[in-house]
Amino acid sequence: MTDRVENRQETRTGLLARIGTACATHHWPVIIVWLVVLAGATAANSAFGGTYSDDFTLPSAESGQGSAVLTAHGIVGGSTSARLVFTTDSGALASRSSAIEDAVAQVRTVPHVVSVSDPLSPATTSGSGQIAYASIQFDDKPTALGSSLVDGIDRATDPVRATGVDVDYSGTLGKAAEPGTGDLRSELIGIVIALLVLLVAFGSVFAAGLPIVTSIIGVAVGLGVLGLLASAITFATASPTLAIMIGLGVGIDYALFLTTRFRQLVLDGVEPNQAAGRTVATSGRSVLIAATTVVIALMGLFTIGVGFIGKLGLAAAITVVVAGIAATTLVPALLGLAGRRIDKWHVRRPVAEQSADGTETGWHRYAVRIDKHPWRFLCGGVLVAAVLAIPAFSMQLGHIDEGADPPGSTTREAYDAISAGFGPGVNGQFTVVVVPRDPTQPGTLASDTQQALARTPGVASATPLSPSKDNALLLSTVTPTTSPQDTATDELLTTLRTETLPPVTTGSTTYVTGMTAGQLDFRDIVADRLPAIIGVVVAAAFVLLLLSFRSPVLALKAAVLNLLSIAASYGVIVAVFQWGWGGSLLGVDEPVPIESYVPMIMFAIVFGLSMDYEVFLLSRVHEAWSRTKDNHASVADGLAVTARVISSAALIMMCVFFAFLASSSVVIKILALGLGVSVLIDATIIRLVIVPAAMFVLGKSCWWLPGWLDRVLPHVEPEPDSPEPLEPAR
Repeated sequence: MTDRVENRQETRTGLLARIGTACATHHWPVIIVWLVVLAGATAANSAFGGTYSDDFTLPSAESGQGSAVLTAHGIVGGSTSARLVFTTDSGALASRSSAIEDAVAQVRTVPHVVSVSDPLSPATTSGSGQIAYASIQFDDKPTALGSSLVDGIDRATDPVRATGVDVDYSGTLGKAAEPGTGDLRSELIGIVIALLVLLVAFGSVFAAGLPIVTSIIGVAVGLGVLGLLASAITFATASPTLAIMIGLGVGIDYALFLTTRFRQLVLDGVEPNQAAGRTVATSGRSVLIAATTVVIALMGLFTIGVGFIGKLGLAAAITVVVAGIAATTLVPALLGLAGRRIDKWHVRRPVAEQSADGTETGWHRYAVRIDKHPWRFLCGGVLVAAVLAIPAFSMQLGHIDEGADPPGSTTREAYDAISAGFGPGVNGQFTVVVVPRDPTQPGTLASDTQQALARTPGVASATPLSPSKDNALLLSTVTPTTSPQDTATDELLTTLRTETLPPVTTGSTTYVTGMTAGQLDFRDIVADRLPAIIGVVVAAAFVLLLLSFRSPVLALKAAVLNLLSIAASYGVIVAVFQWGWGGSLLGVDEPVPIESYVPMIMFAIVFGLSMDYEVFLLSRVHEAWSRTKDNHASVADGLAVTARVISSAALIMMCVFFAFLASSSVVIKILALGLGVSVLIDATIIRLVIVPAAMFVLGKSCWWLPGWLDRVLPHVEPEPDSPEPLEPAR
């Protein structure tokens, strides 16, 4: 009889339930497979993994076209060049000329070094004689050449340091010399805090440790895959950090959501393997929807048409995909291994997600209170979010230069020395490229152009135009009077392109290029295309939610409210970093612009993560609505059973993000604060106040679906939460 019931149940059970039950039943094989995948991905990455670099091209921008022209004529780009900066506090560098010349000669012998200029020439020595710099050229990007390059240059310059001269590195060499230990510290801090939060939330060592273990495994596998891809594709240096931040956050969240559901089913008396199957069928489905939404948002970054941005999204999406797979396979396997012992090693009495005797919990009473005054809660929540969003309207996009690096770092020391000795503009020079209409005909083109450049307001100096080796180009280096991230430098770039060069180069083709010009062009492209990517991601998420919950009202509400939470998080980062409100407390001692690609990356991540919590909440509300058709009771029940897990998950993710404020990178700090604040706003103001209040106000309209749309939409029905029960296990 039992066999017939089980066979009949098998036919009524969906795919996700079967996967969850199978993984729980055969937990050791599943766990072993994951460990083998982990070891294989780690070993493969160590043996064949690539490196990361912030090199990007903008073929549609003038700076990109100018760079392509230079490359075509054998002139290398700025991503393979850097500076050695020599400084002394006593005497003049000329008194140590022998040691400096010997060091430069030794640097020239370091593998991958193509050339090193003379640092003691009049043009590269400050008026005081205490600061000088040498331009150094490599045959590849220093960040891709490994630590041996930096070690070799350190050994070559150590004798100069012994004479009392400081030697620092700027540009790509300085980036390669950074120790990069801050992110590891951030990861450890985030994991420890997450474990403490889970212990408080669950009271069980196993239940608290399970989300940590699965998320670490998922992130490690994802990083292995990312490293292998990096051997064939150029990813930004921030890619692994971004992947870790998102992977840890969503991995812990997804495992927490499933573990909470499993514990409740076990406490209700369901057999553990069956509980794991039902958990994957319900909460696992929500996790897959949430993960899909995050991936859609991240992959939507490719629509901007700039590979640098799209590949940042791809890097984060890899760990999200692995987290989703781990949640539906590894998590139920570990739950099956734990069984009813999931609360055995507890530090306090386990707490169920809902009262076993049907009495109201504190969260249910809170939901009822919102139901009594929905307009008050709705307006109050929207007002708070709107106030936080106000600074976002004055957001200034730009590039954060090395002047914002941590004091004492080699890049910051080099930047400050160059600024003090030669002016801030030397850190952000432009390269002017002129392609003469007829290079064989002599004329006054070079002299007229140089004079026009030198007379332009905001130009500190412009070198005479010199021909390239093949005499096809004329080149000049223009030094602004202001630093790279100053708005006046941006205005100067526009002036050079639109006012200075056209009148004196009629008939010739001109380009203003270089790293600073490229960064400003990159900012303009991002700003122009941000609305398009917002539209694409919002539309894709709307369709996904419409298919999942068959309610255009709920899908539209989710999109609008998520945009509100994103605007609020934008406002916070503008106030802290651009306005300088408390930025020094985070290790940023001067106001900085918002890095041009940060708002776009933040949008994709925040929108995706916001949808996570929206899906978690709506899934439980939808389950209750399917049973009762009572909107008010369904919203109250859904909020009551998800509020604790959403709050715990949000607290964990927020702490994981905030831990990365310890990073030495200002861009990572901005992302960490923005993402952490967005989770805080979304899980409190949006998810626990505005969403339930809005659903109470809308009433049954939440579930309105026009007949024509009902016929058009494919049915993606959830698997049943309470399938026909089996006979009790014997």
